[in-house]
Amino acid sequence: MGIPEIKEMSGVKELLKEMHSWMDAYMKSFHTDDEEVMQGIRIKELHTGYVTSIAVQLAKHLQLSEHDAQLAEIMGLFHDVGRFRQYSLYKTFNDAESEDHADLGLKVLSELDFMKKLAPGDEALVRFAIGRHNKKEIGPAPSEKALLFAKLLRDADKLDIYRVLSPFLGPEGADKAPKFIASDASQLVSPDFIEAFKEGRQADYRKLRTHGDRKLVRLLWVYDINFSWTLREIVKRGYIDRIIHYLPDQPGMAEGIARLRAYVEKRCSQMDEVKC
Repeated sequence: MGIPEIKEMSGVKELLKEMHSWMDAYMKSFHTDDEEVMQGIRIKELHTGYVTSIAVQLAKHLQLSEHDAQLAEIMGLFHDVGRFRQYSLYKTFNDAESEDHADLGLKVLSELDFMKKLAPGDEALVRFAIGRHNKKEIGPAPSEKALLFAKLLRDADKLDIYRVLSPFLGPEGADKAPKFIASDASQLVSPDFIEAFKEGRQADYRKLRTHGDRKLVRLLWVYDINFSWTLREIVKRGYIDRIIHYLPDQPGMAEGIARLRAYVEKRCSQMDEVKC
């Protein structure tokens, strides 16, 4: 006999307890006496908790059903499960120098029997959202619901990454920032990144070369936020103003800032609508 599917809300609630317990033990299994490794592991442990909480908050804001809010919680809980194996194997969070952490996470989830307790459609939603949460674009989605969950998870992830990176924005943070993508300590922003800023579009983080680029790339995430609720939270927590404060005074920067502020003001005034 196979593992029975859990489709009722009470069943998913019990399954969530099992998942949280497993994830907590799994993260602790990577603890080590190596302080440099532990810095990365601690960052991801905290990030996992925050993204899980934000995903549920956003699901409730969007007035999703209790069942769908539980699925959002599962997505948040496991969205970075691949990071722990990645850091253990490669000692880096840089996907380009190791392995795509979302794809690695899907491999980890495939090894877990309790994932099969979800209804097949629910498991597919979880896997799609996690698999696309770190990609430059979501890409084609199999359904409106899959697209909704992918947007939700990407927003929850970005909102907390702003918190993670906030302490490293100043000049002294260049050498202390988590090692996601290598960059030099220069505070200047590369010309192609300034052009993206002026045009109001995202820049490719894989091409960043300086610490200034790193800051601007995160600011440009604003244009990839899917829900007004998320953007309002980003503004309320002061993340946009903090990044702008630490940007260098270069030609084109003021134009980019003005365009971004106008965009943010407009988007924050809009209502979120769910279509699925």
